[in-house]
Amino acid sequence: MSLDENLNRVLARHEELSSLMSSGKQPSAEEFVRMSREYSELTPVVEGILALRDAEMELDDVLSMMNDPDVDSEMQEMAEKEHRELQGRLPDLARAVQILLVPKDEADTKNAILELRAGTGGDEAALFAADLFRMYQRYAENHKWKLEIMSMNEIGIGGIKEVIASVSGKNVFARLKFESGVHRVQRVPATESGGRIHTSAATVAVMPEAEEVDVLIEDKDLRIDVFRASGPGGQSVNTTDSAVRITHIPTGIVVSQQDEKSQHKNKAKGMRVLRARIYEQQRQKLDDERSATRRSQVGSGDRSERIRTYNFPDRRVTDHRIGLTVHQLDSILNGDMDIVIDVLITEDQAQKLAEIN
Repeated sequence: MSLDENLNRVLARHEELSSLMSSGKQPSAEEFVRMSREYSELTPVVEGILALRDAEMELDDVLSMMNDPDVDSEMQEMAEKEHRELQGRLPDLARAVQILLVPKDEADTKNAILELRAGTGGDEAALFAADLFRMYQRYAENHKWKLEIMSMNEIGIGGIKEVIASVSGKNVFARLKFESGVHRVQRVPATESGGRIHTSAATVAVMPEAEEVDVLIEDKDLRIDVFRASGPGGQSVNTTDSAVRITHIPTGIVVSQQDEKSQHKNKAKGMRVLRARIYEQQRQKLDDERSATRRSQVGSGDRSERIRTYNFPDRRVTDHRIGLTVHQLDSILNGDMDIVIDVLITEDQAQKLAEIN
């Protein structure tokens, strides 16, 4: 289907939905909500198409004026100026429409569950994981998002073995989804007397936070175990069996939660993480089925994929998926991540545009 045919199809569907919703025949409440949502999603696309078509019509009028021998020199000059302006605007309008036509990731508007774990590298990996988590905390602050720590396992020197947090706000998953994968650091550890550069890693997983309507979890598919929470070194932090381990039998996904003193609160937090993991597994399966040989997204979202290196001696950050290197390590670790994330989003859009053209 050509681009013009695609645009006409969108315009016709938008008009059809408008007619259906305003007709005397009342659809069911569920059908009306579905049509309203589709209409709302198509409206900005239609506005973009109409702006493009208006500009194309203006260009035709201007060309007619330029080619009319009866038009005086002053009008000719005005037409030539308008022609230059329109030729500059049209590519931008066309690209904006193409981007609007790119299939949307329905999860982009959702909140996210962020999981961060120290990888290879011992204490240094745990310290790096703590640095990464502070980076995400500051990034959330910069965007006025709310970051809530759901569970955290720290080590005594200020490192983090594992942390799970929820991040809520506008377009959270859309901006954080490219962070999933292995993050690597190259630096001289504070505990290293010889001054040798060490390499260690941390794993990040970003999942859309699923609502109950997104994932059906039946009670019969769950095994819930309760146990006594323990702190570092096995020291008891609670005298009651408040910690919860939830196993989703069909998928084998296991979630443990012990940060709250209340068993009910731990279960509620655990279910949020479980729901997100199941939802992400379902999304990954659909993505694999849709494209066995390629992905319409930068990177695969696979948490075993090495995606970024933070090199302290050279103060540089390299994103391996798009070959981007920036010498702004301090800014990025301080939460100015849009330097990289904006480029990732642009590259992702370019890949998707290439697939529909």
